[in-house]
Amino acid sequence: MESCGDFLHLLGDDVSMEVFMCLDDPSDIARASSVSHSWRRFVIANSFCKKLCIKKFPEIVCFTHVTDTSNSMEPIDVGASNSIEWECQERDHRLYARLSRALTSGMKMKDCIVKAISASSTDDYEDESIENTLYPSDRVDGRPSYWSSEGTTNPEVSHTLTYRLNSKLCVVDGINIQPFQAFFQFQRPVYSAQAVRFNMGYSKSLPGPASRIMDEIPAVQRSTDDDFIWTYVSSKFPMTQENHLQTFKLPQPVLCIGGILQIELLGMVQQQEINGLYYACVRHVQVIGRPLSRAFDVGALDFPRKCELKYLADAGDEDESISPRMAAGSGTTGWCGFAARFRQIKQIRAGRIWNRAIRNMWHGNLGDGEDGESDG
Repeated sequence: MESCGDFLHLLGDDVSMEVFMCLDDPSDIARASSVSHSWRRFVIANSFCKKLCIKKFPEIVCFTHVTDTSNSMEPIDVGASNSIEWECQERDHRLYARLSRALTSGMKMKDCIVKAISASSTDDYEDESIENTLYPSDRVDGRPSYWSSEGTTNPEVSHTLTYRLNSKLCVVDGINIQPFQAFFQFQRPVYSAQAVRFNMGYSKSLPGPASRIMDEIPAVQRSTDDDFIWTYVSSKFPMTQENHLQTFKLPQPVLCIGGILQIELLGMVQQQEINGLYYACVRHVQVIGRPLSRAFDVGALDFPRKCELKYLADAGDEDESISPRMAAGSGTTGWCGFAARFRQIKQIRAGRIWNRAIRNMWHGNLGDGEDGESDG
């Protein structure tokens, strides 16, 4: 590397930024920061770890503060000043490097619901509570198990079901919903919605540790939709009027910040024969995802969309952002693996001059890159 010059100086900051922004693997950014002192400063000063996290999960932009409990510095506003101290930049680099690894973890997806919070309406609180949607069986204690909205003459009325997930930071891949088929009614009608939409976020009325109080309140008495801040709102998904677990896969995984997920049931399709009113009924709900490492938490949830990302050092998550084991990669040396990825990026980006400059660098030829120059 010393004999063929510095790649960053060769291409300049602007082109180097373009190349680094093409990286989509946190291991590559870690390897880049291990190449030399100047590369490390370039990676940290330009917040590439944070940018990679936001690139994969745009919801992360609501983190306006970061805290590392292994660092004695106070949390700072990460977007308020262009003169952030180097120590703070290094801290943010370490934290977002850990976060990017956690976000790209290959852990198996599973149902992440742990609590039913509230329903916008319920027809019979005793027998048709939202709590019934947590159980896959169509019968509990010998009775039909489902949630039902109140009846209405307007089929365009929407309803909501709100749940707490098993972590304040949870990667959600999709939601499964099974409408309820009233097997005890004539013709066994299915009370599905016309469409569904999903909101993810956190509670603003009971932020931080106080949110645990909500778990002790019966679902029928809990907070309304106005008590939540949504950091993600999905597009609409059509629902079919069929009695099976319907899968609604999100276009890309979403980071649920705050651990609250709400299902909007948009409109109804089925009238009850006995009274002519429209109802929406749900038998079972699953939120398919995975919690992030227990080393991460969310705090200082403030209106409207500001919150704090916390790294809990005592949780035992090792800092591998620039460790030799991570830099070594899988079956190759750190520099060779990183160089191989740059060669791939170079082929994707079509700019002639800096393409030639990269190629010459691999061959040790540091010419000016003019059209008349030999490629060596």
